[in-house]
Amino acid sequence: MNYEETLDYLCNRIPAFHKIGSRAYKPGLERSMALDDLAGNPHKKYKPIHVAGTNGKGSVAHLLAAILQATGHKVGLYTSPHLVDFRERIRVNGTTITQQYVTDFVGKNMTFIENERPSFFEIMSAMAFDYFRHKKVTYAVIETGMGGRLDSTNIIHPVLSIITSISPDHTQYLGNTLREIAGEKAGIIKRNVPVIIGEPDGEELHQFFLSKAFELSSPITFAMEKDTLTYAEMQYDGSWFFETTDYGVLKGDLRGAAQKRNAQIVLSALKVLSNSGTQIRLAAVRKAFSNVTQMTGFMGRWQELHDAPKIICDIGHNTGAWKINGKLLLNEARRHEKTHMIIGMSKDKDVDGVLALMPQNAVYYFTQASGERALPAEELAEKGAAFELNGKCFRSVKEAVSDAIKQASGKDFIFIGGSTFVVAEAFFLFPNAVK
Repeated sequence: MNYEETLDYLCNRIPAFHKIGSRAYKPGLERSMALDDLAGNPHKKYKPIHVAGTNGKGSVAHLLAAILQATGHKVGLYTSPHLVDFRERIRVNGTTITQQYVTDFVGKNMTFIENERPSFFEIMSAMAFDYFRHKKVTYAVIETGMGGRLDSTNIIHPVLSIITSISPDHTQYLGNTLREIAGEKAGIIKRNVPVIIGEPDGEELHQFFLSKAFELSSPITFAMEKDTLTYAEMQYDGSWFFETTDYGVLKGDLRGAAQKRNAQIVLSALKVLSNSGTQIRLAAVRKAFSNVTQMTGFMGRWQELHDAPKIICDIGHNTGAWKINGKLLLNEARRHEKTHMIIGMSKDKDVDGVLALMPQNAVYYFTQASGERALPAEELAEKGAAFELNGKCFRSVKEAVSDAIKQASGKDFIFIGGSTFVVAEAFFLFPNAVK
């Protein structure tokens, strides 16, 4: 197959969770281990860093990769989901995997794929591990797709494990309680491997992670308990000013209220890596903090797409993310005449829980992404009305964005989000925003 045929095969003929949801979910590591064995266990050729968590793992993974890259290491970065091109998931020093490598990898593993029917995510994980070996990376920052214990990435033996946060999401797979979800995330903790915990969310989970780390003889760090930051202030645009214990003053490129927590996690990770012999340069930390989106191609996290009217998108799609987004939306509402909310969600999310956190004093444009996981705009509007969120329905993201821009003045604010897939479709309407 050529690249276009390979792309069609991966995106339309292989079961993909980001498209069809639960029908693509295949618990268990058997297929991932078999693919890894077939490739000769490539992840053993570099130093993986494993990142899990309900929210924040993308920001932490990209920032950590940027710092290691700025220090002079060749760094692989595997994340999900993608927004515009699935090759965004696999990068080396910020550059996406080549089309030719994608075609070659699928071609040489076609017999296994056809016989064993691995999922899209299982194939992509194996491809990432293989590509990082091919590019001779020193470190690979690996983000879990969902959970941890049964995630396809959990076949690696990392030099550091990180769990950013615990909050309800994917409850049909990970459990209905925070303790059950934490148990799945804790599956990435490996014997004798240091682990960093971001926000354990309460004393029960704090004790649970302590017990799990003790059981596996894993040195454990609770990032929020460390004095890595002496001062932190979010700027008017959502970026950050940090004063740190080890690296002086840092300007944080990543935006949003959660970035203070994420910075503390990354700074704790740098301390662990430095203590194990990894060289981390001061100039590299400063460069990465202030340029992470440019260095890694990070997109979709409180990202500005347009000015006058100001248009911001964010892929946050669960209650944990919206507790944070709500604060940023309030800041924007104070500085603009009117707020316009373009919102779409997936059927399998806690729709009511998220809607309850959205601002009532805004004009709503309820919409839906094109995939079958999307909740119909009319159903979303009905649910929204119960929370006094009122507006019009649109069958496509393009129609919703077009109408919002038509209705908004240059002094208004437009937000696009609720679903990764809504943001992904919006990106095609603002090509200059794509990195």
